Amino acid sequence: MNTTDSPRIPNGNYRWVVCALLFFATTINYVDRQILSLLKPILDTQLGWSSTQFGAINSAFQAAYGISLFIFGWFIDRYGTKLGYAVSILAWSLAAIGHSLVFTITGFLIARIALGLGEGGNFPAAIKATAQWFPKKERALATSLFNSGANVGAILAPAVVPAIAFALGWHWAFIFAGIAGLVWLFLWWPLFDYPEHSKRVTAGELAYIEYDAPDPSEGKASWSAVLRHREAWSFIVAKFLTDPVWWFFLIWLPDFFKKTRHLDIKNSWLLLVSIYAIITVLSIFGGWVTGFLASRGWTITRARKTGMFIFALAVLPMAIVTQVSDWTAVLLIGLAGAAHQAWSANLYSTVSDMFPKRSVASLTGIGGTAGSLGGMAFPIITGLMLDRFANGYAIIFGFCSVAYLLAFTVNHLLAPRFERVALEPSVDLA
Repeated sequence: MNTTDSPRIPNGNYRWVVCALLFFATTINYVDRQILSLLKPILDTQLGWSSTQFGAINSAFQAAYGISLFIFGWFIDRYGTKLGYAVSILAWSLAAIGHSLVFTITGFLIARIALGLGEGGNFPAAIKATAQWFPKKERALATSLFNSGANVGAILAPAVVPAIAFALGWHWAFIFAGIAGLVWLFLWWPLFDYPEHSKRVTAGELAYIEYDAPDPSEGKASWSAVLRHREAWSFIVAKFLTDPVWWFFLIWLPDFFKKTRHLDIKNSWLLLVSIYAIITVLSIFGGWVTGFLASRGWTITRARKTGMFIFALAVLPMAIVTQVSDWTAVLLIGLAGAAHQAWSANLYSTVSDMFPKRSVASLTGIGGTAGSLGGMAFPIITGLMLDRFANGYAIIFGFCSVAYLLAFTVNHLLAPRFERVALEPSVDLA
């Protein structure tokens, strides 16, 4: 439905049930990712790995995750969101449980590769589901809400994983995470469908969802048709520059507090939980604000770019993290993490702003692969710098603080406006 009138408030809200499903999947996804870094102080003694070896294992995960994003992006556009998400979470849940069966550095390397190969379906499926279930003005908010699962997962993990590890053994942390994914799968399959096919969606809500839907004649598009547009590269390059910062938080923060503040996981878990609590609250506001500006008459381009520029500026104070007290560091990292998540929610939304829904998962997967390439290199660089330089963390935080301004500049040059591009129809993605 395409009109010049504003859409009426719908008499149904099932789209938020779908958002809740995406939220819980993302929460489980990020719990799984964090377990290894939280268990690192325990496994250090058993495995005797160096920072470089630990970085290499995480780099292998990133490589597998990048390949998985690329494949799942195509798979989800080809076979649908419902099946694609189900295959992904089944694979990563079994891989999570598989971590409990290994006892060597090589074993963890293999387990992390398996986890990365499974997890690549989460964001292509979630972003595509959001594009299918929400009109443009609600997409950034919906993305922020489901993406806040990353923060909730990061809160739950340091609060729960050490307790499980000390009470039952570290193996059980991986087992419980895998079981949680399998439980989610049994909810996903009966509850999710496409809006036009779902019996739980009212006619009013369906009209609201489809208010600004693209003309079906846009059809499908090949990867080459998508990638020849510089707007696609505005997303891809921005992901490459900023995704490594978030991975740095997830992988290295427990080690940061141990190496620079002499706090092991028993004493740093409250700081970690506080960081992700700050991120959760503020990042949702970041997703809401662009929708609010759009509802006040701002164009999608102006609203998103204003928000993204503010979020990029909010990361800058992180440059002084190594020079401040513990709780000041928590506040600065929390602010930067919230800015990243708000930035990421809006960046993801630009894909469906500029490209038809049938190519959203593929482009999201390609951009995620680019982010994983950056994330693959960053743990290795981080490990090398920490092994060789006494002020390694200061250098790393300095880079992270300016990454978003650089990404914003490149993104703006490649996509001055977030408007729908014209793609040549093809069947390559089908």
